[in-house]
Amino acid sequence: MSTSADAAGAGAAAAPALRPARWRRVLLKLSGEAFAGNSEGGIDGDTVRRIAAGIAEARGLFDIEVAVVVGGGNLWRGTQGAGAGMDRAQADYMGMLATVMNALALQDTLERLGRPTRVQTAIHMAQIAEPYIRRRAIRHLEKGRVVIFAGGTGNPFFTTDTTAALRAAEVEAEVVLKGTHGGVDGIYTADPGVDPDAVRLERVTYLEVLNRGLEVMDSTAITLCMDNRLPIVVFNLMQPGNLQSLLDGSQVGTLVAQEERH
Repeated sequence: MSTSADAAGAGAAAAPALRPARWRRVLLKLSGEAFAGNSEGGIDGDTVRRIAAGIAEARGLFDIEVAVVVGGGNLWRGTQGAGAGMDRAQADYMGMLATVMNALALQDTLERLGRPTRVQTAIHMAQIAEPYIRRRAIRHLEKGRVVIFAGGTGNPFFTTDTTAALRAAEVEAEVVLKGTHGGVDGIYTADPGVDPDAVRLERVTYLEVLNRGLEVMDSTAITLCMDNRLPIVVFNLMQPGNLQSLLDGSQVGTLVAQEERH
């Protein structure tokens, strides 16, 4: 007669082994606008569920650690307030609060899908999130938790692109995955919505991005990644299977990295 220990052992043996991924620790950058779906603003629940499901599925398939940086452009932009006459620093702090709302929405959805999650903010708000502490964030990642960084860098005048590059370097991520929305599937030689001759690039260097003014991330973020030899992949997050294919080693989107030496 089988014992409960035998049953537990059989259940453990039946669990599928996680596959090795192209990178072990990744940082996923999400724009706030992605959370709005097809709406002009706000948080669309169905869209957040699609994003969370992609992250959860990747964690279930691959032996990876996932950190996320979220923007807040679906709710507020600092430049929007500054353009209306507000003090720019004050408007940027409002934008940081918007990123926290998106982070909490993503956390709730991920945990409903069974994925343990922690939100860390650069601005202290102990009732709803942990303060950003680098060593604690790394420990969460090592324990298999998805760590969502919110509140930007905690300083005005810096974008969440820069936050993504900074946090990736701090937690020793191996890549920044910039997930896009709206059908954009990489970096093009020109705006594909305007120029029908625009060509998608498979690989570019940091200096090419800076010198050619390619719209990837702001120049501070690109420079920070270049200084830390941190590759960036720009890809369409909303295309089902893209994240999994990318982690599996397939050519998806555009890679920004150092120039290859032959």
